[in-house]
Amino acid sequence: MEIDNMKFGDAAVLRPKERIDQNSADDFQAALLIAIEGDAKAVIVDFSDVEYISSVGLRALMIAAKKSKGADVTLGVANLQPTVNEIFEISRFNFVVTIFDSLRDGVATASEAALAAFDAA
Repeated sequence: MEIDNMKFGDAAVLRPKERIDQNSADDFQAALLIAIEGDAKAVIVDFSDVEYISSVGLRALMIAAKKSKGADVTLGVANLQPTVNEIFEISRFNFVVTIFDSLRDGVATASEAALAAFDAA
């Protein structure tokens, strides 16, 4: 699985590609946990290039959400595609992670400096 990693001030952004399923969930979870254990105040997952997430992928997000609460890091997702959004609604994952309409909105939760870095990029 390809996952782009970006940093904007104290906001970490992960952008996975295509599908998060049995074949890619371990890589996705590892990337999430590494980002949470870093120095970011917020970790935002940009789902703009994700067409599907399975229950195994949701489990990876659940584990990361628990870890982020203990680390006092905001974990959020942005740019959910229609199918992925429906999966989040059905599974009620909007109660597990914060859902942002845009990546910019998610980055803004970290700090003003993170937003300024995002806008400058």
